[in-house]
Amino acid sequence: MSESSGRSVQSRIYRNGVFGHRPAVPTNPTELERRALASMSREARGYVATGAGMGSTMVANRTSFQRWRLVPRLGRDVSRRDSSIELFGRRHPSPFLAAPVGVLELAHPAGDLAVARAARATGVPMIISSQASHPMEAIASELGDAERWFQLYWSSEDAVVESFVRRAERIGCGAVVVTLDTMVLSWRTLDLDNAYLPFARGMGIAQYTSDPAFRELVEARLAAGGGSAAGGGSAAGAGSAAGSGERTTPRPTPAAVRSLVRLAREHPGGFRENLASPVPRASVETFLDVFSRTTLTWSDLAWLRERTRLPILVKGLQHADDARAALEHGADGIIVSNHGGRQLDGAVGSLDALPGIVEAVGGRVPVLFDSGVRCAADAFKALALGADAVCIGRPYMYGLALAGEDGVREVFEAFRAEFDLTMAVAGVTRVDEIGREAVVPWS
Repeated sequence: MSESSGRSVQSRIYRNGVFGHRPAVPTNPTELERRALASMSREARGYVATGAGMGSTMVANRTSFQRWRLVPRLGRDVSRRDSSIELFGRRHPSPFLAAPVGVLELAHPAGDLAVARAARATGVPMIISSQASHPMEAIASELGDAERWFQLYWSSEDAVVESFVRRAERIGCGAVVVTLDTMVLSWRTLDLDNAYLPFARGMGIAQYTSDPAFRELVEARLAAGGGSAAGGGSAAGAGSAAGSGERTTPRPTPAAVRSLVRLAREHPGGFRENLASPVPRASVETFLDVFSRTTLTWSDLAWLRERTRLPILVKGLQHADDARAALEHGADGIIVSNHGGRQLDGAVGSLDALPGIVEAVGGRVPVLFDSGVRCAADAFKALALGADAVCIGRPYMYGLALAGEDGVREVFEAFRAEFDLTMAVAGVTRVDEIGREAVVPWS
C-alpha cells in the first residue's frame, strides 16, 4: 500500500466537498447505525438491531474494546505502509473480510449482489452466507475473480450439507466457514415482540430453494401431504384453533395474505404460479425443519473433511479449550465470534475471548476476529491482540441500507482508509508489526 492510500480517500472526500458533495453514508459509526436503522421497516430494524435476551452481549462486545487503549510510537518513518495480509496462500490488500450476514434483502433489494459488487471493487473477500437472499452462483457471478468463502449452517440433512459444499467448490470458494454457535435460534426479544422471523416469510433461504438436495426434500414433503403451514392450515389460515372445538380454518387475515404474497414473490419462479402452488409454503416449512443440527459435535468435522479439500474454519469460538478441540479435529482456521451478541445473552465480549484463544492456537492456524467491530481502531486492537484478520458485519449492512452498492463500497473504503491512517499514526508500516505492545489494558 502506498503512502497515499488512506490520504487519497480522505482528500477525495474533502475535494468533493468543495463542490457540495458529501459521502453517500456517514463515516461516523454511530451516525451510520442510527440513520440506517431509521431507514428500515420496524420488522427489519428489529431483526438487524436485536441481540439475544436483554442484549447484554452486544454491550459487552463494545465495552471490551474500551478496555484496551492504543499506544502510538513516534519518530518512525511511516511514509510507506502495507496493510496487506496473507490467508491460505492468497494475498489480500487489507486485513478485512465481509462477514457472512443473512437476509440482506431486509436492508436493500439487491442484497448480497450489491455487497458482492462492492467487495469486488474494494478487494474485500466476501464470506457468502447460507442465509443469503440470492443463490451463491448469482453472488459469485457478481464477484468475478474476487476472493469468496462460503459460510455453512450445518443442516440436519447431510444431503443438503454435502450439496452446499459441492456448490461452494464449483463457484470457486477458497474456504468453508462452519458456524457452530447457532444450533438453535436464541431468544431475540425484538423479533419475538414483532412476531417476525424473515425465514418464515421465505426470505433469506435462497441457498436452499436453489439447491437440488433441498428441493428433493420439499418434493418428498408434498408427496407425503406435508405442505401446510406450521400448526395446521394454509399460509392464509395459520393460527387456527385445531382441536379446540372452534373452526379449524379461520377467515384469512390481511397479515396472512401479505405473508402469502411475500412467499410467492420470494420463491423462484413466476409470481402467479407460486400463488397457486403449495411449493413455496412447503419450502419454508422444510427449511424450518432442517435448518440446524443440535447433535453436531467436533467429531463431525471428519465427515466434512472427507467431502471437501477446501480449508475448513470454525466460527463462534469463545473458549480456549474449544480452540484446542477444533485443532485436534482438523480445523484449518478459527473465527473468534459470539455472533454479534445475537446468540447467548450475558456472554463474554468477543475481544475478551480473543487473547486466550490466540495463545491456545499458538500460530498453528489463522485466527480471525468477529463481533462488535465498528471502526478501524477496533480492528487494530483485535490485530494487536493476536488476530490475523478481522470480519466486518453490521457496518456494511448499514451502508447497504442507506445507499445500496455505493454505501457498502464506501463503508469498505472507509475501513481501509482509516486503517491505513491508523497505522501511520500508531507508528507501524506493516500488519505484522502490530503486536501486543501496541495496546495496554485500561480500567
